[in-house]
Amino acid sequence: MKALVYHGPGVKAWEDVPDPELKLPTDAIVRVDTTTICGTDLHILKGDVPAVTDGRILGHEGVGTITQVGTSVSGLAVGDRVIISCISACGSCDYCHKQLPSHCLDKEGMSGIGWILGHLIDGTQAEFVRIPFADNSLHKLTDDVSDEAAIMLSDILPTGFEIGVRNGDVQPGDVVAVVGAGPVGLSVIMTAGLHGASRIIAIDLDDNRLEMAKKFGATDGVNSSSGNWRDTVLSMTDGGLGVDVAVEAVGTAKTFDMCTLLIRPGASVANVGVHGGPVELKLQDLWIKDVNITTGLVSATTTSMLLKLVKQGKLKPEEFVTHRFKLDQMIEAYDIFGRAAETKAMKVTISR
Repeated sequence: MKALVYHGPGVKAWEDVPDPELKLPTDAIVRVDTTTICGTDLHILKGDVPAVTDGRILGHEGVGTITQVGTSVSGLAVGDRVIISCISACGSCDYCHKQLPSHCLDKEGMSGIGWILGHLIDGTQAEFVRIPFADNSLHKLTDDVSDEAAIMLSDILPTGFEIGVRNGDVQPGDVVAVVGAGPVGLSVIMTAGLHGASRIIAIDLDDNRLEMAKKFGATDGVNSSSGNWRDTVLSMTDGGLGVDVAVEAVGTAKTFDMCTLLIRPGASVANVGVHGGPVELKLQDLWIKDVNITTGLVSATTTSMLLKLVKQGKLKPEEFVTHRFKLDQMIEAYDIFGRAAETKAMKVTISR
């Protein structure tokens, strides 16, 4: 089959590789009908994720059709159309029982992390993919959900909701600032209303993304290239005291620091962005403010709930898609997605 293969920082190729095979009774093989590219894939290509080794097939998001199932797979069958979750969950370890499969312990000798596709084992940017723990790591789809909507449930929508909205403890009436209006930031914006946020302020350097944020539920947009961006945001809060929740959705030291400058006493900073370097935590300023700082890797425990909302028309994640490609255009898709500021790409789909 063909697949997108990583060959070290900055090097990737669309090349022939062996077809995946069942290894364990709990496995399934899925024909990939639609996949996409994540910001994490770009971090891998920059060398920010050293656990990804030469020869790894990238990708951890997909929608596909099951072509084989292991003998222990009970809830799925050949021909089922499924969402491939970015998290592979055994369902029986201590972390899975605690609803934290992002740290699943049973991973074929690779313990302590649920994100293994395109990371520790071969991923979804290929014609076929092997899915461990298929009963717990695949979600059946019906024909009323499109591939373009479903693929956003592989990763970015549950990531934004779980690590941004839920970890940030957004409450009814809260003012929420989201720093970074990329795909994950927009996922936070799209789902913050589920917890009753009264005002959602998108902050970004790109006016195009700020306009898109308003379509996804942001009440306000602030361009952070302005010298008075902080004053502008504070003016939108009660008495200028600051926001109730600030969500970091970029993954840089500067944007994390921006979040800490926006919060009021008793507020939360929810870090969603993937950081490739250290961040200074200014505890000398924060300790007295009773702030809560959270981090996290998505566990994708809310995928089924979000899928129900998509089916009911409450969420429309297909609106993330700005560019469409075929599988044999994978390299071109990476180029377009990697130059998002120039190409105005938000999420790309890559389909058969």
